[in-house]
Amino acid sequence: MEDRTPPLTGITVIDLGRVLAAPFASSVLASLGARVIKVERPGTGDDARHFGPFVDGRSLYFASVNCDKDSIALDLKSPHDRATFDGLLEIADVLVENFSPGVMDSLGFGWTAVHERWPRLIQASVSGFGQTGPLAKRPSYDIIAQALSGMMSLTGHADGPPVRVGASIGDLVAGLYLALGVVSALHKRARTGVGDFIDVSMLDSQVAFLEAAVTTYTATGVDPKPRGTRHPSIAPFQAFRCADRWLVIAAGNDDLFSRLAQTLGRNDLPLDPRFATNAARHASVEALEETMTLTLGTRPAAHWIELLGSAKVPCAPIQTISEMTRMEQIVARDMIIPILDPRLGGARVPGNPIKMASVEPPLARRAPPDLDEHRESILAEIANASTISNIEVEAHRRPKS
Repeated sequence: MEDRTPPLTGITVIDLGRVLAAPFASSVLASLGARVIKVERPGTGDDARHFGPFVDGRSLYFASVNCDKDSIALDLKSPHDRATFDGLLEIADVLVENFSPGVMDSLGFGWTAVHERWPRLIQASVSGFGQTGPLAKRPSYDIIAQALSGMMSLTGHADGPPVRVGASIGDLVAGLYLALGVVSALHKRARTGVGDFIDVSMLDSQVAFLEAAVTTYTATGVDPKPRGTRHPSIAPFQAFRCADRWLVIAAGNDDLFSRLAQTLGRNDLPLDPRFATNAARHASVEALEETMTLTLGTRPAAHWIELLGSAKVPCAPIQTISEMTRMEQIVARDMIIPILDPRLGGARVPGNPIKMASVEPPLARRAPPDLDEHRESILAEIANASTISNIEVEAHRRPKS
C-alpha cells in the first residue's frame, strides 16, 4: 500500500528560533510533516509574539510562521530547565536556532558539546553573517542583509532612492536554505548514522539569490543598476500602465514579441530596426516602453489581458494581496488555508507550495501555540523516553542467562 504520510513524519525538531529566519525554517519543516517543539523564554516568549498587527491580543506576525508547533518555556541558564532541554535533545532529530554566533557555546549547547553527547542530532544555525569571518558576531536584520548583499542596489528605479524588497527575503531566503540543509543532513544521516552542523548566513543567502548580477559584474566590471520592473537583458519584460491599472508583459523572445505586436495592432514594431531583435529592443527599451504605453493606455488592463492571453503572450495584472487570495488558481492549489484558531478572527496563512503526489496537502494549519502551552505533555514525553532508555540500559547490563 502506498505510504501517504508527509515525508518528514517521525522527525522531531527543537526550535530555539526567534522572530523570523529560524522559525520560518522550522515552519517549512512542519509543513513537510516534522513535529516541531518551540522552546521559548519564560514570561515573554519569542519576540515575534509582541509584533503587530494583533487580533484579540494575539500577534498575526507570530501566527504566520508558528502554526503546527508545540511550545514549552525554558530558561537555558537554569539548571532545572537545562536538564529538561537535555531531555528534549534526547528525543530530537534536529535543533534549529538563530542566536548570534557564540551564544550556544556560552550556554553549553554549542556544536562540539552537542555532537559529543548526541552524535545523531543535526544542529542547524542561521545568523546574519554565519559562524566565521570578520563580521560573524555583528548583529543583523533582514534590511542589513539586503543592503550589504547588493540586493537593494538592484531594487527600485534608477532615479529613485534605495528600495527594500517588500517581503523580508533576507530572513526568508536564509530560512529556506536552512530547511534545505536540514533535509540534506537527514538524508546523509540515513547513510552514516551521524548528525551534522549546518551554518547558514543571511548575507550569504542573499548573495546566492542575486541571479546573474554577480556573474555579469565579474565578467564585465560594470555594476548592475536598478531598472524598476524591467529585466536586465530581456525586452519587453516589465510593467506597463493601462487605462485603469498596471499590468506586466514578458515577451521573452522574438516570436512572442511578434505576437504581442500583432495583438496590439502594431505589426510595424517588429519591422522597426530598434525593435527587430531582443538585443535591439533592450538597447532601445525606453523608446519601446513609450511606444507600447501609448497603445496600452487606451484600454483597460482586462481588455489587453484577454487578448494577450489568447495569443499566449505571458502577461498579468499587478495584483494586491486581497486580489491574489481570491484567485481561482490560488484557491485550486490550496495556497491560502485557515488557521484552526477562532481567536485569530478568520486569519489564513499560505499553504505548502511543495506538492507531492503521495501526500494530500493539508487544508488547514493547527493554531500557533500559546506560550508554554504544551509543557505537561512534553515533560511526560521526555520522562517516558527516559524510562524506556533506562530500561534498555539495564537490559544491556544484565548478564545473559
